[in-house]
Amino acid sequence: HDKKAKKRKHEYEEDEEDEDIKPKKKTKDKKVTEGKKAKKEEEEKWKWWEEERYTDGSKWRFLEHKGPVFAPPYEPLPDKVKFYYDGKPLKLSAPAEEVATFFAKMLDHEYTTKDIFRKNFFKDWRKEMTSEEKSKITDLNKCNFSDMNEYFKAQSEARKQMSKEEKQKIKEENERLLQEYGFCIMDNHKERIGNFRIEPPGLFRGRGDHPKMGMLKRRIRPEDIIINCSKDSKHPKPPPGTKWKEVRYDNKVTWLASWTENIQGSIKYIMLNPSSRIKGEKDWQKYETARRLKKCVDRIRNQYRDDWKSKEMRIRQRAVALYFIDKLALRAGNEKEEGETADTVGCCSLRVEHIKLYPKMDDQEYVVEFDFLGKDSIRYYNKIPVEKRVFKNLQLFLENKQPEDDLFDRLNTSILNKHLQELMDGLTAKVFRTYNASITLQQQLKELTCSDDSIPAKILSYNRANRAVAILCNHQRAPPKTFEKSMQNLQTKIDEKQNQLSAARKQLKAAKADHKASHDDKSKKAVEVKRKAVQRIEEQLMKLQVQATDREENKQIALGTSKLNYLDPRISVAWYVSLLPPCGKSMRSCPADWKTRSQRWGRVVHPP
Repeated sequence: HDKKAKKRKHEYEEDEEDEDIKPKKKTKDKKVTEGKKAKKEEEEKWKWWEEERYTDGSKWRFLEHKGPVFAPPYEPLPDKVKFYYDGKPLKLSAPAEEVATFFAKMLDHEYTTKDIFRKNFFKDWRKEMTSEEKSKITDLNKCNFSDMNEYFKAQSEARKQMSKEEKQKIKEENERLLQEYGFCIMDNHKERIGNFRIEPPGLFRGRGDHPKMGMLKRRIRPEDIIINCSKDSKHPKPPPGTKWKEVRYDNKVTWLASWTENIQGSIKYIMLNPSSRIKGEKDWQKYETARRLKKCVDRIRNQYRDDWKSKEMRIRQRAVALYFIDKLALRAGNEKEEGETADTVGCCSLRVEHIKLYPKMDDQEYVVEFDFLGKDSIRYYNKIPVEKRVFKNLQLFLENKQPEDDLFDRLNTSILNKHLQELMDGLTAKVFRTYNASITLQQQLKELTCSDDSIPAKILSYNRANRAVAILCNHQRAPPKTFEKSMQNLQTKIDEKQNQLSAARKQLKAAKADHKASHDDKSKKAVEVKRKAVQRIEEQLMKLQVQATDREENKQIALGTSKLNYLDPRISVAWYVSLLPPCGKSMRSCPADWKTRSQRWGRVVHPP
């Protein structure tokens, strides 16, 4: 059961800063306190990379944790909040009402306008209804959820208007839960748990045009959970009156708890935080393998180019597929799990209908057009020029085939990965994806960044380099619902800052005129003050403008996945260090994960 957990990565968006508010200066005592705290944290840090690794396949010797935090029980709606069917109020049973609220909360989202979403929701909703409700509610178009929707909007607004004291209470409760459930003891060290909260029930959205969107994600209960811990540890206790599905003592796996979700029948896990030893070791090995690929990638590329001319069709197909995996960072395309119905493919499972060949297009020769659904039903669409021999081979592969036939009918991922193992120990198709993502970041940072750039410009360059990787890996996202409003707010700030700059320039001009007339020290000092004010506002304006550019370019690109899973953090650290002034300022402004993850892999900072 030690399958890799699927993780949804939500894109991080920086909070808009008020440029005119200056941070309070830290007192000497506060600086001393913070210094001691940082030193203590450094001393307590588990330097696992300095210890010997287990050689028997074990991931840990001792593991103790409190188990997961379950979603709160459903709270019925107040009597004043009505559901209407065919224009008449209808009181729903608690199970049916709960599922109805999931749809009501999404009423303003485009998902609820999609036929497949509505069809799947209605089918699963009816399963939660009483027989009487089923007989009455037969048409989703006659259902009116608007009263529910308004209630939840009001609830949301009320949360925004909470007092400082109320927000503090919630914050304290979250902190209490974090301290109690958010950490485990692994081999006598305290480690942070990544996702200790069980996802609440709701409606499945999926990515892209997923065929199961709208289906009901059922509530996960203790009876669904398998707990994994040490036999000699203090076992997690299930909620009163319940019991776990199983308590297991398997130190050959890294998860703390697991359960099977009902939509696709896949296993979900509670895992450790990305900053943990387990994740760090795995990342280290992954990026070291990518570094080894860098040393022999030219040899491998020369070989698959030679294989394009092979007399054996299977070798030609393998060579062309490897070319696409290398050039386009395509996933290999593993076999689907049982019960998975989405028509998703990878490189090895491409069909004839997924590509089109153009001998000439837009002044480019030998163009291949790709159009298919990749992982999580995300559409992959790309037109790329290829080498002539690749194009000729593709024409050969397409001969006498129907649209639904396999493009590479003599290849699968097992055959490909077996061949890759012969080329380099530990090499798989995924290593190419990691290598090309990291090398793309490194090359883009070198091309885009100038040491004389301002800090906002450098951040923009970094994000642009990261975006190039996300585009290569086809990491897309739907534009956030709040995107337009956020951009409007940012534009308002830019307009206000431009007005401030205009006023400051006028004041500077007037101060210069006064100084020209009087030539005294006082007027000279006034000119200098006004000049600095103009300079400060210009910098603030530039920062806001760069922020707007960054957000606009990032509108439909998801940076989180590549940043966490595909980019060797040592590249980021090396880039940051290369931009430091000769005096060597502190690395406080460098994101913590770049530093700590690089430190875990040795003190020498250099890119792969």
